[in-house]
Amino acid sequence: MTAADARSRPGSLTVVGLGPGDTAHRTPAVSAALAAATDLLGYRTYLDLAGPFSDGQRVHASDNREELDRARHAFQLAAGGARVVLVSSGDPGVFAMAAAVVEALDNARDPAWHEVALSILPGVSAAQAAAALAGAPLGHDFCALSLSDNLKPWAEIERRLALVCEADLVLALYNPRSKARPDQFGQALRVIRAQRPADTVVVLGRDVGRADESLTVTTLAELAPAQVDMRTVVIVGSSRTRRIPRADGGCWVYTPRFY
Repeated sequence: MTAADARSRPGSLTVVGLGPGDTAHRTPAVSAALAAATDLLGYRTYLDLAGPFSDGQRVHASDNREELDRARHAFQLAAGGARVVLVSSGDPGVFAMAAAVVEALDNARDPAWHEVALSILPGVSAAQAAAALAGAPLGHDFCALSLSDNLKPWAEIERRLALVCEADLVLALYNPRSKARPDQFGQALRVIRAQRPADTVVVLGRDVGRADESLTVTTLAELAPAQVDMRTVVIVGSSRTRRIPRADGGCWVYTPRFY
Protein backbone atom coordinates (compact mmCIF):
# COMPACT_ATOMS: atom_id res chain seq x y z
CA MET A 1 0.00 0.00 0.00
CA THR A 2 1.37 3.42 -0.95
CA ALA A 3 1.42 6.44 1.37
CA ALA A 4 -1.25 8.06 -0.82
CA ASP A 5 -3.49 4.99 -0.40
CA ALA A 6 -3.04 5.13 3.36
CA ARG A 7 -4.02 8.80 3.46
CA SER A 8 -7.16 8.09 1.43
CA ARG A 9 -8.40 5.51 3.94
CA PRO A 10 -10.47 6.73 6.89
CA GLY A 11 -8.53 7.00 10.10
CA SER A 12 -9.76 7.22 13.68
CA LEU A 13 -11.36 9.75 15.96
CA THR A 14 -11.04 9.32 19.71
CA VAL A 15 -12.88 11.67 22.06
CA VAL A 16 -11.12 11.75 25.42
CA GLY A 17 -11.81 13.12 28.89
CA LEU A 18 -8.74 14.41 30.71
CA GLY A 19 -10.41 14.29 34.10
CA PRO A 20 -10.15 17.30 36.41
CA GLY A 21 -6.64 18.25 35.27
CA ASP A 22 -4.01 16.40 37.28
CA THR A 23 -2.40 13.71 35.11
CA ALA A 24 -2.65 11.33 38.09
CA HIS A 25 -6.42 11.29 37.51
CA ARG A 26 -6.12 10.59 33.77
CA THR A 27 -6.85 7.05 32.62
CA PRO A 28 -4.08 5.01 30.94
CA ALA A 29 -6.33 4.60 27.86
CA VAL A 30 -6.57 8.38 27.45
CA SER A 31 -2.80 8.81 27.86
CA ALA A 32 -2.18 6.14 25.21
CA ALA A 33 -4.61 7.80 22.79
CA LEU A 34 -2.93 11.18 23.26
CA ALA A 35 0.51 9.69 22.58
CA ALA A 36 -0.67 7.90 19.41
CA ALA A 37 -2.50 10.84 17.84
CA THR A 38 -1.33 12.56 14.68
CA ASP A 39 -3.76 15.46 15.23
CA LEU A 40 -5.18 16.89 18.45
CA LEU A 41 -8.15 19.23 18.63
CA GLY A 42 -9.73 21.13 21.49
CA TYR A 43 -10.14 24.32 23.44
CA ARG A 44 -6.69 25.83 24.06
CA THR A 45 -6.92 25.52 27.87
CA TYR A 46 -7.67 21.79 27.60
CA LEU A 47 -4.94 21.20 25.03
CA ASP A 48 -2.47 22.86 27.41
CA LEU A 49 -3.59 20.40 30.10
CA ALA A 50 -3.21 17.48 27.70
CA GLY A 51 0.34 18.33 26.57
CA PRO A 52 3.20 18.39 26.07
CA PHE A 53 3.04 16.81 22.62
CA SER A 54 5.75 15.48 20.34
CA ASP A 55 7.14 17.53 17.45
CA GLY A 56 5.34 15.44 14.85
CA GLN A 57 1.87 15.93 16.33
CA ARG A 58 -0.35 18.67 14.89
CA VAL A 59 -2.37 20.75 17.37
CA HIS A 60 -5.58 22.51 16.30
CA ALA A 61 -6.87 24.91 18.99
CA SER A 62 -10.27 26.62 18.78
CA ASP A 63 -12.63 28.72 20.87
CA ASN A 64 -14.63 27.07 23.65
CA ARG A 65 -17.99 27.76 21.94
CA GLU A 66 -17.05 26.15 18.62
CA GLU A 67 -17.94 22.60 19.62
CA LEU A 68 -19.81 21.55 16.46
CA ASP A 69 -17.27 23.12 14.10
CA ARG A 70 -14.51 21.40 16.07
CA ALA A 71 -16.29 18.05 15.75
CA ARG A 72 -16.71 18.51 11.98
CA HIS A 73 -13.04 19.43 11.62
CA ALA A 74 -12.09 16.30 13.55
CA PHE A 75 -14.14 14.10 11.21
CA GLN A 76 -12.64 15.77 8.15
CA LEU A 77 -9.13 15.03 9.37
CA ALA A 78 -10.00 11.46 10.39
CA ALA A 79 -11.77 10.78 7.09
CA GLY A 80 -8.49 11.66 5.39
CA GLY A 81 -6.60 9.03 7.36
CA ALA A 82 -5.41 10.91 10.44
CA ARG A 83 -5.43 9.52 13.97
CA VAL A 84 -7.38 12.30 15.64
CA VAL A 85 -7.91 12.92 19.34
CA LEU A 86 -10.50 15.46 20.42
CA VAL A 87 -9.83 16.67 23.95
CA SER A 88 -12.37 17.49 26.67
CA SER A 89 -11.86 18.18 30.34
CA GLY A 90 -13.62 15.97 32.87
CA ASP A 91 -15.71 13.33 31.13
CA PRO A 92 -16.41 13.99 27.42
CA GLY A 93 -19.98 12.74 27.78
CA VAL A 94 -20.91 15.17 30.58
CA PHE A 95 -21.67 18.62 29.09
CA ALA A 96 -18.68 18.19 26.79
CA MET A 97 -17.58 17.12 23.32
CA ALA A 98 -18.94 13.58 22.94
CA ALA A 99 -22.50 14.75 22.20
CA ALA A 100 -21.27 17.29 19.62
CA VAL A 101 -19.23 14.59 17.88
CA VAL A 102 -22.15 12.15 17.65
CA GLU A 103 -24.43 15.00 16.52
CA ALA A 104 -21.98 15.88 13.73
CA LEU A 105 -21.94 12.23 12.66
CA ASP A 106 -25.74 12.05 12.79
CA ASN A 107 -25.97 14.96 10.33
CA ALA A 108 -23.01 13.96 8.16
CA ARG A 109 -23.48 13.87 4.38
CA ASP A 110 -20.01 12.55 3.67
CA PRO A 111 -20.13 8.73 3.78
CA ALA A 112 -16.43 8.67 4.68
CA TRP A 113 -17.28 10.12 8.11
CA HIS A 114 -19.24 6.95 8.89
CA GLU A 115 -16.17 4.88 8.03
CA VAL A 116 -14.08 6.60 10.69
CA ALA A 117 -13.25 4.43 13.70
CA LEU A 118 -14.93 6.44 16.43
CA SER A 119 -14.36 5.81 20.13
CA ILE A 120 -15.13 7.77 23.29
CA LEU A 121 -12.94 7.36 26.37
CA PRO A 122 -14.35 8.41 29.77
CA GLY A 123 -12.73 10.63 32.36
CA VAL A 124 -13.39 11.78 35.92
CA SER A 125 -16.06 14.49 35.79
CA ALA A 126 -15.86 17.79 37.69
CA ALA A 127 -18.69 16.75 40.01
CA GLN A 128 -16.98 13.45 40.80
CA ALA A 129 -13.67 15.17 41.52
CA ALA A 130 -15.25 17.77 43.82
CA ALA A 131 -17.37 15.13 45.54
CA ALA A 132 -14.32 12.96 46.27
CA LEU A 133 -12.47 15.90 47.77
CA ALA A 134 -15.47 16.72 49.98
CA GLY A 135 -16.30 13.15 50.97
CA ALA A 136 -19.36 11.52 49.42
CA PRO A 137 -22.11 14.08 48.71
CA LEU A 138 -23.13 12.06 45.65
CA GLY A 139 -23.51 8.92 47.75
CA HIS A 140 -27.22 8.64 46.96
CA ASP A 141 -29.44 9.69 44.06
CA PHE A 142 -28.28 12.87 42.34
CA CYS A 143 -28.83 14.97 39.22
CA ALA A 144 -26.42 17.03 37.08
CA LEU A 145 -27.73 20.20 35.44
CA SER A 146 -25.99 22.88 33.37
CA LEU A 147 -27.05 26.46 34.06
CA SER A 148 -25.88 27.65 30.64
CA ASP A 149 -28.75 28.82 28.47
CA ASN A 150 -26.64 28.97 25.28
CA LEU A 151 -28.38 25.85 23.93
CA LYS A 152 -31.60 25.72 25.95
CA PRO A 153 -34.01 28.39 27.23
CA TRP A 154 -33.66 29.73 30.74
CA ALA A 155 -37.31 28.96 31.46
CA GLU A 156 -36.56 25.27 30.93
CA ILE A 157 -33.60 25.46 33.31
CA GLU A 158 -35.79 26.99 36.03
CA ARG A 159 -38.48 24.33 35.46
CA ARG A 160 -35.94 21.54 35.84
CA LEU A 161 -34.41 23.12 38.94
CA ALA A 162 -37.84 23.24 40.58
CA LEU A 163 -38.55 19.60 39.71
CA VAL A 164 -35.17 18.41 41.01
CA CYS A 165 -35.74 20.29 44.27
CA GLU A 166 -39.19 18.77 44.58
CA ALA A 167 -37.66 15.31 44.11
CA ASP A 168 -35.11 16.09 46.88
CA LEU A 169 -32.14 14.98 44.76
CA VAL A 170 -28.58 16.11 45.36
CA LEU A 171 -27.87 18.58 42.57
CA ALA A 172 -24.56 19.13 40.76
CA LEU A 173 -24.59 22.43 38.89
CA TYR A 174 -22.25 22.92 35.94
CA ASN A 175 -21.53 26.23 34.14
CA PRO A 176 -23.08 28.17 37.02
CA ARG A 177 -21.95 31.73 36.37
CA SER A 178 -19.94 33.57 33.72
CA LYS A 179 -19.14 37.14 32.66
CA ALA A 180 -21.81 36.83 29.98
CA ARG A 181 -24.33 35.39 32.49
CA PRO A 182 -23.59 37.19 35.79
CA ASP A 183 -27.14 37.17 37.16
CA GLN A 184 -28.51 33.74 36.35
CA PHE A 185 -26.89 31.91 39.26
CA GLY A 186 -28.71 34.27 41.60
CA GLN A 187 -31.96 33.47 39.79
CA ALA A 188 -31.23 29.76 40.16
CA LEU A 189 -30.60 30.21 43.88
CA ARG A 190 -34.01 31.84 44.29
CA VAL A 191 -35.65 28.77 42.74
CA ILE A 192 -33.66 26.39 44.94
CA ARG A 193 -34.15 28.39 48.14
CA ALA A 194 -37.90 28.38 47.59
CA GLN A 195 -37.89 24.61 48.18
CA ARG A 196 -34.72 23.75 50.11
CA PRO A 197 -34.02 24.60 53.80
CA ALA A 198 -31.58 27.40 54.53
CA ASP A 199 -29.15 24.97 56.24
CA THR A 200 -28.86 22.72 53.18
CA VAL A 201 -25.19 21.76 52.72
CA VAL A 202 -23.49 23.17 49.61
CA VAL A 203 -20.06 22.20 48.23
CA LEU A 204 -18.12 24.50 45.89
CA GLY A 205 -15.29 22.82 44.01
CA ARG A 206 -13.13 25.17 41.96
CA ASP A 207 -10.30 23.97 39.70
CA VAL A 208 -10.25 20.63 41.52
CA GLY A 209 -7.21 18.67 40.36
CA ARG A 210 -5.37 21.80 39.18
CA ALA A 211 -2.84 24.17 40.76
CA ASP A 212 -5.46 26.60 42.08
CA GLU A 213 -7.73 23.91 43.57
CA SER A 214 -10.11 25.05 46.28
CA LEU A 215 -13.00 23.48 48.13
CA THR A 216 -15.60 25.39 50.14
CA VAL A 217 -18.34 23.84 52.26
CA THR A 218 -21.13 26.25 53.07
CA THR A 219 -24.92 26.39 53.33
CA LEU A 220 -27.65 27.50 51.00
CA ALA A 221 -28.31 30.55 53.18
CA GLU A 222 -24.65 31.61 53.23
CA LEU A 223 -23.91 30.96 49.55
CA ALA A 224 -23.29 34.13 47.51
CA PRO A 225 -23.14 34.27 43.69
CA ALA A 226 -19.76 36.05 43.85
CA GLN A 227 -18.23 32.82 45.23
CA VAL A 228 -18.95 31.01 41.96
CA ASP A 229 -17.64 31.21 38.39
CA MET A 230 -17.37 28.98 35.32
CA ARG A 231 -14.50 27.03 36.89
CA THR A 232 -16.68 26.05 39.85
CA VAL A 233 -18.95 23.05 40.18
CA VAL A 234 -21.68 23.54 42.77
CA ILE A 235 -23.09 20.54 44.66
CA VAL A 236 -26.32 21.32 46.50
CA GLY A 237 -27.17 18.62 49.01
CA SER A 238 -30.51 16.94 49.58
CA SER A 239 -32.43 17.13 52.84
CA ARG A 240 -30.36 14.14 54.04
CA THR A 241 -26.89 15.40 53.10
CA ARG A 242 -24.84 16.17 56.19
CA ARG A 243 -21.36 17.12 57.30
CA ILE A 244 -19.23 15.64 60.06
CA PRO A 245 -15.94 16.88 61.60
CA ARG A 246 -12.59 15.64 60.35
CA ALA A 247 -9.28 15.50 62.18
CA ASP A 248 -7.74 18.50 60.42
CA GLY A 249 -10.50 20.84 61.58
CA GLY A 250 -12.48 20.70 58.35
CA CYS A 251 -15.46 18.51 57.62
CA TRP A 252 -16.56 15.59 55.52
CA VAL A 253 -19.78 15.90 53.52
CA TYR A 254 -21.84 12.84 52.66
CA THR A 255 -25.32 11.78 51.65
CA PRO A 256 -26.37 8.57 53.47
CA ARG A 257 -27.08 5.54 51.33
CA PHE A 258 -30.30 4.71 53.15
CA TYR A 259 -33.63 6.43 53.74
